[in-house]
Amino acid sequence: MSDILDGGSSSEIQGNKTLPNATATLVLGIISLATFWLYGVIGIICGIIALALHPRDKRLYQEDPAAYQQSYKTARAGYICGLIGLIISVLFLIFVIAFVFIFVQTMNNAVHDFR
Repeated sequence: MSDILDGGSSSEIQGNKTLPNATATLVLGIISLATFWLYGVIGIICGIIALALHPRDKRLYQEDPAAYQQSYKTARAGYICGLIGLIISVLFLIFVIAFVFIFVQTMNNAVHDFR
């Protein structure tokens, strides 16, 4: 109780410290999932950033699992969303590139046949 009066927060007393990048990782992971259809580019960027932010939070969690338990769940969910979003975005980008390539080839053949 004296910690609260001395300026400590009640969440730190209960052992629920917040990991520095947990929320950012989750937000970027969700953005990666939600924006894969924008030719995959935004999803790839956000997914990579989400994956890059996670290792620091994981190290902090491994140093003191009891203190960061709830926040680590958020960071882990962001990591998983970022990984899935990255995979879907890469696959979608490959699909778009293949579609454009096939379309251009088809149009070239159609123009060649027309002459």
